[in-house]
Amino acid sequence: MSNATLQNKRQNAHLTFKANKGIGRHDWLRLTPAYSVHLVRQELSNYDPSCVVLDPFSGTGTTGICAAESGHDAILTDLNPFLIWLAKAKSYNYSKIEISRARAKLDKVLSVAEGRDIKDLWTPPIHNIERWWGPSRLNALARLRAAMKSLSVEKENDLLLIGFCNTLIKVSNASFNHQSVSFKEVPQTQLLYTEQDQEVFDSFSCSVKKIIEGAETPLSGKVRVVEVDARRINIPQKADIVITSPPYVNRMSYIRELRPYMYWLGFLEEAKEAGELDWKAIGGTWGTATSKLNSWSDERDIPIKTIDSLAKKIANAHDKNGRLLSTYVKKYFYDMWEHFDSINKVLNPGAKLVYIVGNSSFYGHVVPAEQWYGELMSAVGFQNVQIDTIRKRNSNKALFEFAVRANKTS
Repeated sequence: MSNATLQNKRQNAHLTFKANKGIGRHDWLRLTPAYSVHLVRQELSNYDPSCVVLDPFSGTGTTGICAAESGHDAILTDLNPFLIWLAKAKSYNYSKIEISRARAKLDKVLSVAEGRDIKDLWTPPIHNIERWWGPSRLNALARLRAAMKSLSVEKENDLLLIGFCNTLIKVSNASFNHQSVSFKEVPQTQLLYTEQDQEVFDSFSCSVKKIIEGAETPLSGKVRVVEVDARRINIPQKADIVITSPPYVNRMSYIRELRPYMYWLGFLEEAKEAGELDWKAIGGTWGTATSKLNSWSDERDIPIKTIDSLAKKIANAHDKNGRLLSTYVKKYFYDMWEHFDSINKVLNPGAKLVYIVGNSSFYGHVVPAEQWYGELMSAVGFQNVQIDTIRKRNSNKALFEFAVRANKTS
């Protein structure tokens, strides 16, 4: 790759999740696993609205919402129940009555939360929760949650819950800029408790108002969201286009960023559940998922020519973690092999596939995910595999993001 080409790739920040800021429903709850709305729109521009779009790793619902905005119908699948809920809430067409009720409920929630009549406040069983929120902010969040629990159950409540998720991270001390969660240092001089309470309530009000405003614009296409394992896909109808971005083979556990939301909203009750869910996901290594890797094995001959030799290099590169990471890489691609075989069965003849994926590096050994995706696609019968470099990912000169394309034969 020439220096000029590399420089152009470095400038493609608009193709990351950061570019979704301020763009309607895509900015309701920003998670780093999300990918760029511009990238999806660019891909969709090549297809007629009559085509059904499938995203088997739907995450926050970016693909489905983009598809519906451009008139396509879309099917989204994921394994995480919180992400299923979030994608459904983001892709739902709210009626004028529901929008009006959401605004009224916001006023009611704030009124109840700001009062002092709430008793028996509940906070989630997050380990060392005081690192996440100081006492006053934690109390204010608990008041908001209790106030929302008292509401009658209707679809517009999701708009308030998404605003609550937005708020609990904005007012936390947590940062997700690295593979492990880090926490800001709390300054010696802090706001008074009452001022911190008001900061939380103001943040919640601002977030919910912005979300309600975005919900007023309807989607022209229909989005269906299905909870399903990407290795064993079962969907209500066959699709014509696949646009997706699976978890990267970089041992970045996606559940680490979702845990606060999942605890507060009741999707998780104890830590081991996060590890169990991550073990079911492709590429997951949170908690007990890591220990289970130590005993994982698969004797099938995977159709990737160089995986065994590279896995041995990774295993021998580090006495402590080399073997574990070697196993992690092999399991990831065995899982993706099952995924490609599964998705082949739910596509119409002539269907197009676009997979956005990044390569990775362990102890200086590059894992060429984009090439191995191509080999797996070819092995299960997809044709015309093409790999395009999208952008440079970070300071590591070996890491890039790619679009791996293919199509199903007629």
